[in-house]
Amino acid sequence: MKITLLQTDIVWKNTEENEVKAERMILSAPEADLYVLPEMWSTGFITDTEPEAKEYGRSLKWMKDMASRSHAALCGSLAVKGEDGYCYNRQFFVLPDGNICTYDKHHLFKYGGEDQYYQTGNQRTVVCYQGFRFLLITCYDLRFPVWTRYQGDYDAIICVANWPESRQDVWHILLRARAIENQCYVIGCNRVGDDPNCHYIGHSAVIDSRGRTIVEDHEERELTLTAEIDKDSLQAFRQKFRVLDDRDIFHLTPR
Repeated sequence: MKITLLQTDIVWKNTEENEVKAERMILSAPEADLYVLPEMWSTGFITDTEPEAKEYGRSLKWMKDMASRSHAALCGSLAVKGEDGYCYNRQFFVLPDGNICTYDKHHLFKYGGEDQYYQTGNQRTVVCYQGFRFLLITCYDLRFPVWTRYQGDYDAIICVANWPESRQDVWHILLRARAIENQCYVIGCNRVGDDPNCHYIGHSAVIDSRGRTIVEDHEERELTLTAEIDKDSLQAFRQKFRVLDDRDIFHLTPR
């Protein structure tokens, strides 16, 4: 499967410009089966802005239209105001046929005030697409290995993020740690540029099940990264080096 990461410089609270930018990047990139956008790709990492969360339908429609036009899936998170009246940092995996799978971010970033405006999601989401099983996580979730622990249910982790330069070393380490401990691919899509609170330098990457880098950004600018992942080689490695047979089995009870 061919995956393209869209490492965008998100324009603060400018949905239209961010959609135009992402569309241009998709159309100019090599054809892929899956395009991955950063966390809150249409607005930037907003917290106390309910109006933008109410308007998420526009960006979701754009994702559906682009998935149909490109004959590929799109993945990325949006600030959403749900029918229950609460706001969620919701990741969407949009299939070319228009079907949608969602994941609501479980670990809200209290240090940045995210928990003051968003509700916690309590369900893991695994999406099946073209023979691969993808576990969806969002940014801060990457720090919590229990939540992402392999339970015989996925082949790759997709992590969409707004991960700032000040904690860039942690991003590098955790992407590889999650890949190694779960013997899976890890797809990490981060942003570049600035918002009112942080500076971002990207370093989006695709890591294989041995912790080796397939592709990674070192230019610290807006760009696309394309990588291929292979289910057969993953299964062969899991069969040969059977680390997962010795993992601890436990029942996960979300807090």
